[in-house]
Amino acid sequence: MGERLSLSGAPPPGEPVAPAVPWRSVSTVWAVLLLAVVLAFAVVRPRGLPEAAAAVPAAAIAVGGGLVPWAAARDEMIMLGPTVGFLAAILALAHLADAWGVFGYAGALAARASRGSPTRLLTVVFGIAAAVTAVLSLDATVVLLTPVVFATAAAAGVRARPQVYACTHLANAGSLLLPVANLTNLLAFGATGLTFLGFAGMMALPWLAVLAVEYAVFRWFFAGDLATPARPAPVAPSPAPRFALVVLALTLAGFAAAEPMGVAPAWVAAGGAVALAVPLSVRAVGRRLRTAREIALSTNPLFCFFVFGLGVVVLALRRNGLDDLIAALTPSSADFLGLLAVAALAALLANIVNNVPATLVLVPVVAHTPGLVLAALIGVNIGPNLTYVGSLATLLWRRILHARDEPPSTSAFLRLGAVSVPACLLAAVVALWVALKLSTVL
Repeated sequence: MGERLSLSGAPPPGEPVAPAVPWRSVSTVWAVLLLAVVLAFAVVRPRGLPEAAAAVPAAAIAVGGGLVPWAAARDEMIMLGPTVGFLAAILALAHLADAWGVFGYAGALAARASRGSPTRLLTVVFGIAAAVTAVLSLDATVVLLTPVVFATAAAAGVRARPQVYACTHLANAGSLLLPVANLTNLLAFGATGLTFLGFAGMMALPWLAVLAVEYAVFRWFFAGDLATPARPAPVAPSPAPRFALVVLALTLAGFAAAEPMGVAPAWVAAGGAVALAVPLSVRAVGRRLRTAREIALSTNPLFCFFVFGLGVVVLALRRNGLDDLIAALTPSSADFLGLLAVAALAALLANIVNNVPATLVLVPVVAHTPGLVLAALIGVNIGPNLTYVGSLATLLWRRILHARDEPPSTSAFLRLGAVSVPACLLAAVVALWVALKLSTVL
């Protein structure tokens, strides 16, 4: 009879115990395999299946196999609930902003502002992408702004490559400014002990430093594309969607105002979405059911289930050795070298296990020192620009380009990341160190 072993590592009843492999080692192997399957599935997405198709069963296996007690899994999902709720609300808000013409207006504005200059267009796209990421999250930049940038580059008569690559780089690295800009920020926000405005104040300098470095790297890396003469086409004036822009501005202000009162940002984002949805529903009387269905689908419920499942799978790995390993590797001091080491470790971990799992693993280890939490966010937000698997947003950006029959060059992506990521990490950590020093002085 061949050797049999249960998922939890315990031998079947009636068989002798094999002392060679400790229970913890077997559990660790199973946890690693489950996470590897989930991430590989998210990268490949066979037959277009959603990421949740692997993450939810993997989470069930982790609980059923004893890698994670049901109570711990339940607590993890409860902890993730507000973050996932915000993710759904902000996706709906971005979808409705697009329906109001916000992204089309931004694209037309960029095309006119470029005045036939590829370099000027890159500058404008940098500004728009940074603003969209900060206010509507990185998913809006990848999903909604990237197609607009393609159209804008065509209208401006320039090569689209620099602007399109800027969308994914600024979706990741440009998400440092506000807690609502990235799922990683939301997961770590509570551990920083900062208010909404306090977080923005501490991360403003690193954010500006990253934008400056990214812009310099893009100007150098895409010098050939930017030097190609433009052949602009006439761009018709596009009226500003004033109502939608006002709602978005009020929503952003609401994030800052609601947080001291203990109101979750998900409720603020949901309020903004309702404010944009109601007039659309009134206008589209004959399409009301379709409009409601579109809004519901825009929340991407399957992706939300994926986040819950991924959280449980990562918890299985954390409980079976990863927490101990990361704790041993992570410095406890928030001096400059400590900040740099945590940021580098976070960037490396993001490219091994993806930035959301990396955040779930690192934040509990560094939660004792807010400065180290912010350094970890620098790593998990900038690091994904190094490889495709660093963040789900980058994978989504890649799929969008493939769907347009304009697949990105893997070698160009890797070379660009190899130049920009180390430089941005260093610049952001220096800026964070300065911001922390200033905060203690002030």
